[in-house]
Amino acid sequence: MRTYNFYVSGIFYGRLRMGEGQTLLSRRDVFSGNSEEWKSLTEKENGFYKSFMKMDFLAIAEKADLYEKHLKGTGEIVFDGERYTSEDGLNYLQRDVKFPNNKLMEKGRLLAVVCPAREMVSVLVEEGCEERTVLKMWRQTWPDERIYGVTCAGKFDVPMRDGVRLSTDVYLPKGAEEAVPAVLVRTPYGKEEGCESYYRYVQRGYAVVIQDVRGRNLSEGEWMPNFHEVEDGDDTLNWIASQNWSSGKVGMVGGSYLGYVQWAAAASGNPYLKALISVVCAGSAFVDMPRRGGSLTSGMLAWAFSVSRKEFRQEMMERDDWEEVLGIRPLSELPLKALGREVPFLTKWFEKSDYNDFWRRTNWKERSKGARIPALIQSGWFDDNGMGTTEAMEIVHDFPAGLRKVILGPWQHSGNSRYDMHGVSFGSKALRFDLDYIYFKWFEHFLKGIENGIDKTAPVEYYTVGEEKWKTAENWPVPQTKVTDIYLTGEGGANTSAGDGRLVFEKPEEECADAYDYDPANPAVHIIDMSENEIEVPEDYTEEEKRQDILCYTSEVLEQNITVTGDMTAELYVSSDAPDTDFVVRVTDVDENGRSIKLADGILSARYRNGFEKSEFLKKDEIVCLRIRTTKISNCFKKGHRIRLTVTSGAKNLVFPNSNTVDGYNSTSYVTARNKVYHGGKYASRVILRLEP
Repeated sequence: MRTYNFYVSGIFYGRLRMGEGQTLLSRRDVFSGNSEEWKSLTEKENGFYKSFMKMDFLAIAEKADLYEKHLKGTGEIVFDGERYTSEDGLNYLQRDVKFPNNKLMEKGRLLAVVCPAREMVSVLVEEGCEERTVLKMWRQTWPDERIYGVTCAGKFDVPMRDGVRLSTDVYLPKGAEEAVPAVLVRTPYGKEEGCESYYRYVQRGYAVVIQDVRGRNLSEGEWMPNFHEVEDGDDTLNWIASQNWSSGKVGMVGGSYLGYVQWAAAASGNPYLKALISVVCAGSAFVDMPRRGGSLTSGMLAWAFSVSRKEFRQEMMERDDWEEVLGIRPLSELPLKALGREVPFLTKWFEKSDYNDFWRRTNWKERSKGARIPALIQSGWFDDNGMGTTEAMEIVHDFPAGLRKVILGPWQHSGNSRYDMHGVSFGSKALRFDLDYIYFKWFEHFLKGIENGIDKTAPVEYYTVGEEKWKTAENWPVPQTKVTDIYLTGEGGANTSAGDGRLVFEKPEEECADAYDYDPANPAVHIIDMSENEIEVPEDYTEEEKRQDILCYTSEVLEQNITVTGDMTAELYVSSDAPDTDFVVRVTDVDENGRSIKLADGILSARYRNGFEKSEFLKKDEIVCLRIRTTKISNCFKKGHRIRLTVTSGAKNLVFPNSNTVDGYNSTSYVTARNKVYHGGKYASRVILRLEP
């Protein structure tokens, strides 16, 4: 039998013995720090490690001989339903799956399995070969690292300023001689679920405080997403600082809603919050979700359903009747018809409203008191909360370089987890194996005061799709980029491969207009799988662009590579015969074969062209200017490719259709709108983008 050790974020968690038809486990007890006796690995224990480490130990043991038989040489290798690629004949990258289990091979022997995930890296490695893996980096940085046992200090009902009590679990490093800094996690998903992933902070000498946010799981109060998080975060930080085990320094970590609550707490200006690790953070309602651009995002329903009860129910994201659900009207009846019960927060979100005091209270960016809290920000080009990360980067833009660090990859909301996404493949460097390493250095520096050089590293690291490589910059937007205009011209009809809607770098003088009819009962499709709960993935829009209600504008075939890095703004001159309508833009990369892959998009309801505080309805055929900000991207449009902008007014799956009436998305009756886009001369519609030199 062969013995393998397994690690998470550089910490030893146990041993496996594989061979002779057996798989044995010797688990390291995180509470005592002791290794347990060898025993057969059960299906239940294996399920735990599949959830925790994203590794199926039993499957790896069963397939070890297959790996050693097939994983040889370079290039692409396919066997037993798995696909791998290798550039060096040593490292084999698992393709087409979420959380790939990459294999390290040598002379036909399986040395290690390494799995990257959004916030940590797991390693299974043959005993004695640790230095051949990413573990070498951890050992070189912390050669004599002390790993603490985990002590459960108790469950506490922490009082908020209005008397509501939030259920809070505290874990402390066993045997710590002095007060310690704390890592705070505030979650709507149940603080017990996946709590083991935070033990690694305790094991490195931090208190970990995990709290159910208001109205969720074991906490009291009403569940109204985002609404109470500034005040509740502030009160929780004050409570932590008052505990005798606390050094008075607190960091926060987590992704999505767990990222949102960090910026909400930071907005309070609380003096004890000393560091953030913000991953795919949600932003303000009208910039991110649920009211992006003044529309109402339907793509958030999978998430909303999963948190519609007091306890998180992931299985409620998956339905085979989304088509019917999205068509329920009036929207006020959607929760009852789709779920069989009322959901108060959805009822509130569905109400027709401009940006008002309710939404203002949820806007951490607007409410920020300007505290300069060191922030490590991580997101991806295809993150459906990417606009939240844009807002976070705007907050830290003027921080000293050492107080901010941004990492942007070719990732979706689930983060650092795929080489291949919806038919689009990225290079061998697309996934990172040092994110958790950077996390610990960040907290070590800002919570423990250790000079480890993390504040001297590049403030921005980003991945350019097409070039398939990582780059660094001093800030975001990347200072070296040049702001450039690309103009709409020609006749932007459907199926542009045969038409003459064009994008040009010289401002056209001839004034023209292109028109299309937008029928809310038959909107263009935003191509996603609703049950996947990933709503900004890259997709092939080639067939969708043939619709008559999509205007397409395409550049000439590029004679050299052009790299666009940053978000973009589509400045469009438009009119409509309806009082309100939405405008949806997409930027795509069109390859030599005409395949059109979405890179970035944006949306704006025309009524909000001058701000979200007040609806300003269109006058019939009045020409107005819209400025639509897109999601972020760094993409190399290769020689032989073309840049495309599409304009339409519907995005089924992403947003509920605008009815083209004063009731916007919240109407039971629709009218068809005749919408026009003008270009050339004094109506020079354009896309403002940033080009790398």
